Amino acid sequence: MSNDIWIFGYGSLIWRPDIEFQKKSIATLNGYVRRFWQGSHDHRGTPEAPGRVVTLIEQPNAQCIGMAYLVDPALIQATYENLDYREKNGYERYDVKLTLENGDAVPALTYIAPPGNFAYLGDAPIRDIAQQITVSHGPSGANKDYLLELAQILRQMNIHDDHIFELESLVLANLGSTK
Repeated sequence: MSNDIWIFGYGSLIWRPDIEFQKKSIATLNGYVRRFWQGSHDHRGTPEAPGRVVTLIEQPNAQCIGMAYLVDPALIQATYENLDYREKNGYERYDVKLTLENGDAVPALTYIAPPGNFAYLGDAPIRDIAQQITVSHGPSGANKDYLLELAQILRQMNIHDDHIFELESLVLANLGSTK
């Protein structure tokens, strides 16, 4: 059995991992979709006006494609401490099984904000989600920037995500109408 420790990123960890890693690979997680259903009180919004960030939602026969990072076992405790702090706003560690770009199946860890956590916003009409993303801002910057960065990196990785790209289109339309 391998001692390899993989971390799966599906949101900002894709373009800003901020962890030391030995290698990375595009990876697929089966049974989940990426959704802007988690509130952000600490990064892309405030407690009074939360933004929205992605979490994973279980959905049979679905796939979420993101980036997996192989972490040196000697650095895993520091990596967990870093990510536990970064993902403190309702996220929990989950053990998952990924399929790497080369076809290898590997155990991994990812952070998911489950329904019912204190910051969970859940589903809403897509236009309402887009409006919230358009206007929200927090210590880590504008919520729209998080969405636009995610859409851009998914395109660069040749990953299609209907939810992300529809939100991107709506937010860009909102921004065009506010100029």
